[in-house]
Amino acid sequence: MNFPEDFLWGTATASYQVEGAVNEDGRGPAIWDTFSHAPGKVYRGDTGDLACDQYHRLEEDLDLMAEFGIRAYRFSVAWPRIQPEGSGPANQRGLDYYRRLVEGLHERWIEPMLTLYHWDLPQALEDRGGWTSRETSERFAEYTDIVYDSLADSVRFWITLNEPWVSSWLGYGVGVHAPGHRSTSKALAAAHHLLLGHGLAMQEMRSRGNPGGDNQLGITLNLSPVRPSRDREADREAARRVDGQANRLYLDPILRGSYPQDVLDHYSSKSDFSFVRDGDLEIISVPIDFLGVNYYMRHMVREDAAETDDVFSSARARVVIPHGVQKTAMGWPTEPEGLTELLLRLDREYTKLPIYITENGCALNDYADPEGCVNDEERIAYLDAHLRAAHEAMAGGVDLRGYFAWSLLDNFEWAEGYSKRFGIVYVDYPTQRRVPKTSARWYADVIGRNGLKG
Repeated sequence: MNFPEDFLWGTATASYQVEGAVNEDGRGPAIWDTFSHAPGKVYRGDTGDLACDQYHRLEEDLDLMAEFGIRAYRFSVAWPRIQPEGSGPANQRGLDYYRRLVEGLHERWIEPMLTLYHWDLPQALEDRGGWTSRETSERFAEYTDIVYDSLADSVRFWITLNEPWVSSWLGYGVGVHAPGHRSTSKALAAAHHLLLGHGLAMQEMRSRGNPGGDNQLGITLNLSPVRPSRDREADREAARRVDGQANRLYLDPILRGSYPQDVLDHYSSKSDFSFVRDGDLEIISVPIDFLGVNYYMRHMVREDAAETDDVFSSARARVVIPHGVQKTAMGWPTEPEGLTELLLRLDREYTKLPIYITENGCALNDYADPEGCVNDEERIAYLDAHLRAAHEAMAGGVDLRGYFAWSLLDNFEWAEGYSKRFGIVYVDYPTQRRVPKTSARWYADVIGRNGLKG
C-alpha cells in the first residue's frame, strides 16, 4: 500500500507542551502559565514549566527525528517568546531560538511546518479580553508579520491557527482549557475573532510576497464526522447542531465566506453577533493554499436539553460512546473509518485544495518494562488503521499530501497534565530521558518503504 513519492511523512509538537523554559530569554507569561498554576485546573497541579525541556534539548530531539527518517516536523511558535506582552517590538532571543530550530531541521533534511498559534496566548492580551476582543485579532496579525519576516525565507509551510474550535469552546465556552471562561457568548465571540485573526494574518503574509519561493499558507482545523446515536428525528437534529458548532462554524467562513445560517439562528439567544463587522468574512475567506486536518474521533450524539458540562451542551446535545468500540486512554473512541468519511466529505462538499493530516494519534497507558523497552503495539495498530483509512480516501480522489503523527514526544497534555502519553518517544519526566517506543521504529519503517505492508 504505497503513498506518493513526495508524500510528507511527519510528526508534530506544540510549544507549551514541550519547550519548558517559561521564564527564560525574555519569554512573557501565557494563559496556560496562569491556568496551570491555578488550583484545580490541571490534573494534580501539573504545569508546563519544564514540560519536555525541548528548549534546552533541541539538538537531541532533532537527532531523534533524523534517526527515524522523519521528513517533516510541525512545531508551533510561542507568541510570548516573540512578544512577551502580546504587542510591541520582537524579542530577538525568541526569534533566535526558532531560527536555530529551523536551521537544525534543514541540516537534517527535515521540512519545517510552522504553526503560529497553538493556544499559548500572551496573558497581557487575555487581561484585555483575549480572543473575545477584536484587538487580539489585530495583535495576532502584527505578531505574524514579525515571525514571517524573520523565517519566511526558510520555512515553506505556515499554519495560522491550530484548532480554533478548541481555543473558543474549551477555553471560553466550557472552561476546561485556558483561559477558563464558561460562557457561550464568549465562545462565539472568540470563534469569530480567532477566524478574523487568521484572515488578517493571511493578508499580512500575502502582502510580504513569497520569500521562500514556494511558501504555502493554511490553517489547521480539528474536524469530526457527527452521527445521531438513535434513529430519531430529535437526535438527527442534535447531530446537525453539533456538526454546525464543531465543523461548519469554521469550514464555511474560511472556504465559503459565510457563517452557516442555522448555527446563527440556533445561537441567536446567546449572541447578537454584533462583533461580526462588514468586510470581516471577506478577510476570513482570503484564499488558503492548503487545509490542515486534525482527526481523533467521530462524534456520536443524542439530544439533551439539560445544562451539563458536555462541550456540546450549548447545541442541546451530548456525546454518547458507541457500545463495544475500542477506546484510547483519553476515553475517545477509535474509529479510523471516520477519517475516510471526513476526508471524502471535505473533498466533495468544501474544497479540492491539498490536505495535510496535521495531527493523528492516540494516548495509551505506556510504560517502560524492566528491560527499558516501551512496547506500544496498540499505537501501531491505531496508526496503521488510520493510514489505511487515509489511503482509502486518496483512492477516492482526495488530494492528501502528508501525515503528521501526534506526537513526537510524550508531553504536557493540557488539562490532563502528564497523565496521558501520546508520543512515539517515551519521556521519563524526572530525568528527561527519551526512549523511542516500538511505534517509532514501526513509523520509521513505514517512512522508509513509503507505505504500509499489504
